[in-house]
Order: sequence, then C-alpha cells, then structure tokens
Amino acid sequence: MRTISAIGTPHGVGAVSMIRLSGDEALSVAEKVFCPKGSASLAQRPTRTAVYGSFQDERGAFDDGIVIYYAAPASYTGEDMVELMCHGGVLATSRLFAATLSAGAVGAAAGEFTKRAFINGKLSLSQAEAVGLLIEAKTDSCLDIGIRHLGGSLTKSINRCSDKLLAMASSVYAYIDYPEEDLTDLSPDELKAELNRVKAELGTLKNSYRYGKAVTEGVKCAIVGCPNTGKSSVLNLLAGEERAIVTSIAGTTRDVITETVRLGDVLLRLSDTAGLREGGGEIERLGIKRSIESLKGAELVLAVFDGSKAQSEGDNEVIRYIEEAGKTAVTVGIINKADKGKIHNYELPFKSLVLSAKTGEGLSDLEDTVCGLYKGGIERDMGETITNARQHAAVCRAFDSVESAVNALESGYTQDVAGLDIEEALSALGELDGRQVNEDIVNEIFSRFCVGK
Repeated sequence: MRTISAIGTPHGVGAVSMIRLSGDEALSVAEKVFCPKGSASLAQRPTRTAVYGSFQDERGAFDDGIVIYYAAPASYTGEDMVELMCHGGVLATSRLFAATLSAGAVGAAAGEFTKRAFINGKLSLSQAEAVGLLIEAKTDSCLDIGIRHLGGSLTKSINRCSDKLLAMASSVYAYIDYPEEDLTDLSPDELKAELNRVKAELGTLKNSYRYGKAVTEGVKCAIVGCPNTGKSSVLNLLAGEERAIVTSIAGTTRDVITETVRLGDVLLRLSDTAGLREGGGEIERLGIKRSIESLKGAELVLAVFDGSKAQSEGDNEVIRYIEEAGKTAVTVGIINKADKGKIHNYELPFKSLVLSAKTGEGLSDLEDTVCGLYKGGIERDMGETITNARQHAAVCRAFDSVESAVNALESGYTQDVAGLDIEEALSALGELDGRQVNEDIVNEIFSRFCVGK
C-alpha cells in the first residue's frame, strides 16, 4: 500500500510540529529526510524509541528534532509508521512535509490514517468514530464517551448482543435442517425469552441516542418570547459574553442570532429570535417570520417571560405559537428578571423556573432542568451511548428486527420464520460496528476527519 504523509498538528506557530508517515516505505522515506545523531541508522535503532537528529532536503539540513519508528503491526494503522517532530514554525513544518513527498510519500486524504487502522483491524468502526469524537469534543461528557468508545466499550456491548443472536441463529438453523429431530438448543419459549433480553439491551442503546446527540452534536434550541422579556440577555448569559444587543427598546432583535454554548453536559445550538408580537415594521415582521421558522425547527425551546409583569395576552400568544409547533413537551419556561423583586405567577403548559439573566440567579436550575430532559434520569455506562445518526439507525433496525422475531413467535409461527428476522438483526449490528459496512459509508465517515488523523 502506498506510503502516505500528513502534518498531524494544527497549522501555525508552536513549540513542536509532527509529520506522520504510514505505509510499506515509511522507514525508507524517513531515512531520506532524517539524519540521526551517531553512527547507527534509523533502521538500526530500537523501534518505538525517540531518536534525535537533523532534518534535510535537497538543499541540506534545515532543522533538528525527534523521530520515532513504529514497525508493523505494532502501530496505530497496523502498518509501518514514522512520526517526525520538528520545531513548530510554519516554514520548517511545510519544508519537512514537502521533503517527505519528494522522498516518495504521497499526501494523505482526510482521515486516511484512522481509515487504515480500521481496515487493518486495529479499530472497530465505532472506535474509529470515537477518534473524531475526541478531536471535536466540546463537553466533558463527550470526551468521556469518546475515550470509552475508543477503549471498546460500545464495541463490547454490540458484540454481546451479536453473540447472543448468533447463538439463537444456530439453534434456528438446527431446527431448519432437522425439523423432525430434537436438535435445537432452545425451545420456542426459550428463544422468545432470549430475544426479549436482547431487545431490552438494544432498547437501552436506542434510547441513549437522545443524550448522546445532545452532548456530542448539540441540540437545536430556540429562545422565544414577547419583545423585551430578556431573550437576548438569556443568550448572553448562556454564551458568557454580550453576543446580542440588549436595550429597553422593544423589537431590538430583528433577525435570528445563533450561538453554540455548553450548558452542563448538553451542547446547545442556540437561536435568539425576534420578539413574537403583532404589528411592528416590515423588517421586524420578517424577523418574526424567521422566529416562527426557527421555533418549528427547534428540538428544545426556551420560552422567556418577563416575571416582573403579570402574564399578558402577548405571553399567551407566545404559548399558542409553541403549542401550534407541537413543542410543549420539549419547552422550558423561563420567568426572567428575578432581580427586579416580586415575580408574578405564570400559568404555563410546560415546566418553568425563575431566572435573572442579569445576575445569573437560577442558572444552575436551568442547567439541571435541561440536562434532565436529555439524560432522562438514567444512570448508565457512558461507553454504551449511541452518539450519531448512523449508529442510531443501525440499532433501530436491529431492535425492530428482534421485535419482529418476538412477534412472529408470539403469533404462532415456527422458529425458521423468526430466524429471518434474527439474521436481519445480525446484519444491522454488523453494519453498526463495521463488519458488514458498505464502502461508501466508510468513505463518508472518514472524509469528515482532519488530514493527519
């Protein structure tokens, strides 16, 4: 396989930069651009050992640094790999990378190192995806999930279900091949019981996606309310900076302002919308139209009310907008302006809390409420949390297939009919962890990685 090269550190000035090589000629390429200090060549040095020397190209030596050689299969990719670490200047890094290309390597595609690790059996597909999670992590929970996935926690959970289904499939095959003999390991009732146990495990995985998505990809969240209730102040409080203009003039926000913030474990993709009210100028009406569109597309709604004033018809109109969009089940009411003293009672069809966007009073309650919506009060192994749509779709297919097998047995069908659904479930789980995955899906997954990983 061709030898690939890539800069493995961010572009810019820093203490150290790293160039990675992987492939059959990785050591040969490295020896052309690196001269170790001492008489022994790089090939004569112990593997997985830091070797000091100088880097060179056709114009001569231009930097010094460290090289580590990893012989196959004891490397990240499972191939011969070399890591070359030079000083972190832009010019030195670019020159060393260019030297590796002149020495016979080719530039790596996005995610090609991790893709090779997957192809060579060093990582399962879920472990490979965990690498991306670790790189892109914006919350501690995402980091925790990523490191546990990389350690194989999700893979073990998938394999546990697969092994049980495979044992059931073997029993069904014995029934199909020898229907007149008593060769099956499981009676129909025992098979149904085993299927229900697997169904419960898959159901737990399936339900974990709501939380997994919230801490990794983020939740689309619309901040709505009447003008001048403090929506922009809430955005600024969550963002930790003055992201939106705040004035006492109603209708200041004319367009949807977006910001991504972390609230406890959950990542919120916030949209601060124009105040919902009748009238206003043409520009404000266009802003309100976009606010309604943002509300309809939201997964979570923060409805802000001015608690220093009594509930108004305008507030009731906001509630109607939320109900028409079908969002009451995922709406949190914020009775704002607690710093002004007396807070009026509001009758709302959703859970609410008191907050002061000005002082931050009540922010911890908001954090607990939002995190509770997505964690669902279930304490689980973070390593067994589905984090992306591909994984979720595969688990759902496996769950539906197992459920179909249970229904077949309950309807009086023979084990061979349930066996078809068991095979479908096995296929879905095989795709989930990469054992039967389509090449186009693999390419799409790794195309989202950075070059050098």
